[in-house]
Amino acid sequence: MALAIRLFGIAGFALMAALIKLASESGVHLLEIVFWRQAVSLPLLIGFALATGGLGRLATQRPRAHAVRAIYGIVGMVLNFGAVVMLPLAEATTIGFSAPIFAVILSTILLKESVGIWRWSAVLAGFAGIVIIAQPGGGTIPLDGALVALGAAFMIALISIQIRDLGRTDKPLVIVFWFSLATVLVMLPVLLVVHEPLSTRQWLLMLGVGLTGTWGQVFITVALRYGKVSTVIVMDYSSLIWATLYGWLFFAVLPTPYLWFGAPLIIAAGIIIAWRENVLRKERFAAEHPAAGT
Repeated sequence: MALAIRLFGIAGFALMAALIKLASESGVHLLEIVFWRQAVSLPLLIGFALATGGLGRLATQRPRAHAVRAIYGIVGMVLNFGAVVMLPLAEATTIGFSAPIFAVILSTILLKESVGIWRWSAVLAGFAGIVIIAQPGGGTIPLDGALVALGAAFMIALISIQIRDLGRTDKPLVIVFWFSLATVLVMLPVLLVVHEPLSTRQWLLMLGVGLTGTWGQVFITVALRYGKVSTVIVMDYSSLIWATLYGWLFFAVLPTPYLWFGAPLIIAAGIIIAWRENVLRKERFAAEHPAAGT
């Protein structure tokens, strides 16, 4: 059940990426897309809170931590959306899979975790896959777009560490709500500068970006209630299938041959990292609770 829910959520995010690209190509400014992505989510989150216990469900005792998470999140969202705009969907999606690789590196720096041969080997394999796809100097895809996508993956990894910390005290609804609210407040002055009158089609695209983004965010979060991260995260790689399909349907673009050589390395790296972290988590639990194994 958890795998199916996660798969459904990933489908929502993949469709959001396609709508972002369509909106950008229609002339909507990237920063306006970021604003409406969160502005559409905000009333949905408030409505859900009211329907399930009241606005008190959105309270937090850690406003400063949420503020830091919002800064990281806004930067990450701009980079992520920028990668979708600058690259073919399949390439942007695949480079985004490198987030677990950056998470390993950041865990050694920020969390002082000890990383062994398995995860370091996965990191090297993942970066080899990125080089194969990006083909620096080869001109198969824009190098600046590849760098933006790598920046987005780095921010996703950094945000995941922050959310792990916030998750100790706040529920997912609270984390998502305060990020949406902060994004709207920060981006509103920017919107007043970059906004131009939108056509009916553009407004529908903005609505679609917000709805599909909320759809994806809700379902991947719900999936974690029914399955472990190390189990359900495998479904995230299905987004490459959706990205390839949407790239062909909406933009008549198919991935370069290099993608099919580099993507398996990046995906394998992510799976190895998730598997190894699950093994280490079980070992730590067994060491801390010796009676549980008897």
